[in-house]
Amino acid sequence: MRQEQNNIFARIDWILVFLFISLVSFGWLNIYAASKTDVDVELFTFSTKYGKQLIFICLTAPLIITILFFNSKFYERYASIFYIISIISLLLLFPFGKEINGAKSWFNFGVLGLQPSEFVKAFTALAVAKLLSDRQYNLSLVKNQIKAFFIIFLPAVLITLQPDAGSALIYLSFFFVLNREGLTLNYILLGSAFILLFILTIFFGANWMLLSLFILISILVAYVVYKGGKRFLRFNWHKILGVYLIVGVFVLGTGYTYNNVFKQHHRDRFEVLLGLKVDNKNIGYNSYQSELTISSGGWFGKGFLEGDITQGDFVPEQHTDYIFSTVGEEWGFIGSSIVIILFMLMLYRIIYLAETHANKFGRIYGYSLASILFFHVIVNIGMVIGLLPTVGIPLPFFSYGGSSLWGFTILLFIFIRLDAHKDYDW
Repeated sequence: MRQEQNNIFARIDWILVFLFISLVSFGWLNIYAASKTDVDVELFTFSTKYGKQLIFICLTAPLIITILFFNSKFYERYASIFYIISIISLLLLFPFGKEINGAKSWFNFGVLGLQPSEFVKAFTALAVAKLLSDRQYNLSLVKNQIKAFFIIFLPAVLITLQPDAGSALIYLSFFFVLNREGLTLNYILLGSAFILLFILTIFFGANWMLLSLFILISILVAYVVYKGGKRFLRFNWHKILGVYLIVGVFVLGTGYTYNNVFKQHHRDRFEVLLGLKVDNKNIGYNSYQSELTISSGGWFGKGFLEGDITQGDFVPEQHTDYIFSTVGEEWGFIGSSIVIILFMLMLYRIIYLAETHANKFGRIYGYSLASILFFHVIVNIGMVIGLLPTVGIPLPFFSYGGSSLWGFTILLFIFIRLDAHKDYDW
């Protein structure tokens, strides 16, 4: 194998770079549209949202050069160190973090605020890639699965305690990576079943769901016993009892958590989403205005800076989590489709390049990157068009925020660096 070249731009994937620049540029145009006022004139200023974002974008250049400066093996060798530092940064938030919107998720440095959770995703991806790429690591062993779950869910738990449940949900995306590397699909299927059971319990109520499920399970057990005879029941009674117990505990636990642990605004969001109540003035206001804004754009949109709902500032947080509604109004269905296509092309390119990696570390990191981006895009757009509840997840490279932009930039360009030298001697 050849040694790496000194030229940091040698062999980098310019297609990914082009997609990155396209998304960041189009994102800034929509941030400008969503935050512009009649008196705003300067572009490079911390006094406006679009001015700050433009400064953040310019600062990605030295960040990218720094990432590309280090050789590929550097990221594999020090993955554990990066991960530990990122965990420490989350822990330091509890005594030193600044509380914003009820969550202690930020370090405040004057005019600049940093959100560690946006950077931890990249370092968790490095740690997962480091663990799974070990030649002695066998993911089929339960003890090794526990190690992977610990690395993934430790930052998720710390982020949840801030509390920032939306950002913590992103760590579920790593199950796609684990499945790609040999983890049984049963985990994903079981998790999906519990999510469905959670939703049904909220929709129908714990008591009704418990009775219905017990009747359904009993019918299935009776049918299996009828087919398999008493012998089946004699050797599997403990499994049947376990199913009853798990379902009962989960349903009752869901009912208790929903009614006693969740706050009222959490319950309201679920009930609005499930159609149990209509609230377009309070909890459901953001989603209602967002859907109205997108639908008003029609096929071709109203034109750049011509969106009357956007310019009227009717959608809260439109420059951040709801930035896609600006796209829908001013650029229409065509513009929205182009944004989604750009994301899909980026995901396809990442997966394609990851599959060409002879080095297992690079492949696993690539799949981690693709899974995180996919989860962000699906959840954010689903939230904006009213298919998912509001959870506060930004649209990658698009939403306003320096931490978000830099976090995704680090995540992407580490992979670009790994891919550029996948054929060299590590």
